[in-house]
Amino acid sequence: MGDPDVLEMVQEEERISNREAEYIFGMNESLSSRETSFLISEEPAFKKDEQSKDSIFFRDGIRQIDFVLSYVDDLKKEADPKAERRKEFEQNLRKTGLELEIEDKRNSEDGKTYFVKIHAPWEVLVTYAEVLGIKMPIKESDIPLPENIPFSCMLEPLKLPKNVKHPHPEYFTAQFTRHRQELFLIEDKSSFFPSSSRNRIVYYILSRCPFGVEDGKKKFGIERLLTSNTYSSAYPLHDGQYWKPSEPPNPVNGRYTLCQNWARFSYFYKEQPLDLIRDYYGEKIGMYFVFLGFYTEMLSFAAVVGLACFIYGLLSMDNNSSSTEICDPKIGGQIIMCPLCDLVCDYWRLNTTCLASKISHLFDNESTVFFAIFMGIWVTLFLEFWKQRQARMEYEWDLVDFEEEQQQLQLRPEFEAMCKHRKINAVTKEMEPYMPLYSRLPWYFLSGATVTLWMALVIACMVAVIVYRLSVFATFASFMESEASFKHVKSFLTPQITTSLSGSCLNFIVILILNFFYEKISAWITKMEIPRTYQEYESSLTLKMFLFQFVNFYSSCFYVAFFKGKFVGYPGKYTYLFNVWRSEECDPGGCLIELTTQLTIIMTGKQIFGNIKEAIYPMVLNWWRRRKARTNSEKLYSRWEQDHDLETFGSLGLFYEYLETVIQFGFVTLFVASFPLAPLLALLNNIIEIRVDAWKLTTQYRRPVAAKAHSIGVWQDILYGMAVLSVATNAFIVAFTSDIIPRLVYYYAYSKDATAPMKGYVNDSLSTFLIADFPNHTAPWEKRDFTTCRYRDYRYPPDHDQKYFHNMQYWHVLAAKMTFIIVMEHVVFLVKFLLAWMIPDVPKDVLERIKREKLMTIKILHDFELNKLKENLRANSSELAKEVLIQENKTQLAKSTV
Repeated sequence: MGDPDVLEMVQEEERISNREAEYIFGMNESLSSRETSFLISEEPAFKKDEQSKDSIFFRDGIRQIDFVLSYVDDLKKEADPKAERRKEFEQNLRKTGLELEIEDKRNSEDGKTYFVKIHAPWEVLVTYAEVLGIKMPIKESDIPLPENIPFSCMLEPLKLPKNVKHPHPEYFTAQFTRHRQELFLIEDKSSFFPSSSRNRIVYYILSRCPFGVEDGKKKFGIERLLTSNTYSSAYPLHDGQYWKPSEPPNPVNGRYTLCQNWARFSYFYKEQPLDLIRDYYGEKIGMYFVFLGFYTEMLSFAAVVGLACFIYGLLSMDNNSSSTEICDPKIGGQIIMCPLCDLVCDYWRLNTTCLASKISHLFDNESTVFFAIFMGIWVTLFLEFWKQRQARMEYEWDLVDFEEEQQQLQLRPEFEAMCKHRKINAVTKEMEPYMPLYSRLPWYFLSGATVTLWMALVIACMVAVIVYRLSVFATFASFMESEASFKHVKSFLTPQITTSLSGSCLNFIVILILNFFYEKISAWITKMEIPRTYQEYESSLTLKMFLFQFVNFYSSCFYVAFFKGKFVGYPGKYTYLFNVWRSEECDPGGCLIELTTQLTIIMTGKQIFGNIKEAIYPMVLNWWRRRKARTNSEKLYSRWEQDHDLETFGSLGLFYEYLETVIQFGFVTLFVASFPLAPLLALLNNIIEIRVDAWKLTTQYRRPVAAKAHSIGVWQDILYGMAVLSVATNAFIVAFTSDIIPRLVYYYAYSKDATAPMKGYVNDSLSTFLIADFPNHTAPWEKRDFTTCRYRDYRYPPDHDQKYFHNMQYWHVLAAKMTFIIVMEHVVFLVKFLLAWMIPDVPKDVLERIKREKLMTIKILHDFELNKLKENLRANSSELAKEVLIQENKTQLAKSTV
């Protein structure tokens, strides 16, 4: 192995900085000839009896396996280009200093698969630890741990053992430098770098290693080899079995520890071992579980308040004057309502909606306003306290000076492969791949058109569901009226409720189907855009997926909340959809109960479906893969084969977890005024979600490659946008969907009974229509002996000069609704801004700790360099003294000779 070859590969093929090239050059100089000859030597014979099936070492039992590649050789092709790619790729891996050991297919369980085991020796680890800026401990921290909060003893049952929560002491850290190895606390070189850092370093090398030139373009990176099926998989190994601890000489089994203290459903009430998660899976996955855990903690407060509002509605249901009047046979039983559809629907009595009005009161009462305002403040507290929690984790996980993950900012191999142009980087002054805007513009247009088309498709499907509701409502109404068997269930299963439930279920099924297909299309379109970096790729995909899912999941709720029943018209002059179907009306108690039904079905259905899919899908796939692979049961089912048969988490696995959480956050905040139990449902789901995610990561998935992240990224901006939007949506729901404002207007302006102010409200909220004014094509077929019917609106009666026009009370109610929206938004926004100003982004104690650590790190580095300088000067002075003494002796000898 020649150093010029290595340098050329680093400069031309990997295109990393000159600093990295110097590191690799120096590293290769340090490799002894003995090590180099060992790397290219023949593999020793496989000794099955001496190898433990849970071993994570090479056959010598010393070198730890940091990464595994697998492939199936194609015997049908004599000159297989894949074999040539593999050969060159593995040779280049050896040139970077990695050590490889190949397991023949005869030793695999299925008799078909080759496994390439990769070990990163110390020289490679120290070189790339410096390249990636990995921080390592230099001295144990002298900063005392934060004091326990008052009454913390009450939370003791929720806590984990100290050795699990804090598996290692706190250290002062500094970016690792191989020329200062004496500075760092290196007790054992084999365990100095945690396994997550080791697999991250190896993956960094794999992602930039070349494997040849094809079609005049240089090809490199393990991802491209996986895409072309040159290798079938690439993954780091788990520490061992998840159900039992490792046996010597294997290191401590972090997988088993996590399974025992994190992935068990019986530990649902316990805190999470965040430091262990970070050590095993890396900071990026660790930050997701920090966020999910913190979000779940904050949901507990909203769930308690929401449950209290629901209990208030439950206790006050019997005292509700509106539902009492509706259910009263002398009041609601005497009010004849106008037909809800043309021709086939009959007149009906108001008291048939007795049960619906009582259920509506559960969610539409005085506490609705309070809860809407409370949630506006809660979402602000959640986001502000999350910034503090995030800052604390940045300090504890050594991410304070972390700018952005190098792997996220480095150029994607697909981008480099497609680029035909080069230009000088304004910062590094080096030539780098460049793609002009005109080359990417057509794909941007296609991407925008695709997203727009699919969102339009969602709207079209929603309209189709509305048409379904309109068309089947008449069917339900006539069928339930004619069938005597439905007589006993008509009191609670009205045509309105039946239509609403079936329409919501149909809408949920359509949502899942559209979501399934759009996920595939959006990933393909994003790849076609050829994003420059991994960060740009994730940001582009995030925007597409979130926009679509926002419209997909929330459009039906927006329709029920803000459009249904608002543009109905009045009997004799109804509005029609496509001039065919009459617009939907709300229940006499308002549309809030329908919004609650819609929200409950979609939110609960999505959560149940998501948890079942996450738990069952990988388990079934893994079972089938193991069943298909284990054909030679007498063979050794090795650690790398066990992991090979697991499901792949994928680079976008975490993306979909965040997307699922953010969509749930929208349900909890955007429409929470209609359903105060939404935070409670979200809380229960998240308690299960944490353990399901932990269980599947620990037991059903291959170990993901560790990556760094100092925040939740673009999702935080999305949460802020939804928090602002939620204030407006809840204000509009209370004003226009709830019945609270019309009741307040009646209470203060139109009530005529001082002792019972709400008496007569139901009658006051209904307008009168003369049956004779019905057009022939809308009036029911059968004639009745009454002359008028009632409908929900504020309009003048038929004997008035301005009959069927909106009366003054309508404008009073509208003015009150607009006033409420303006006042509520201003009050909540004022409180939000005050809270955001009062709560610092970084807690004071964390700031002090950061300053203390920086000071101590600078002092330690200064003392180290000063001592090193003194030693060099002392060594130089002693050598100088020896030289002087030798010269003097030579002079004396010359004189004596003369």
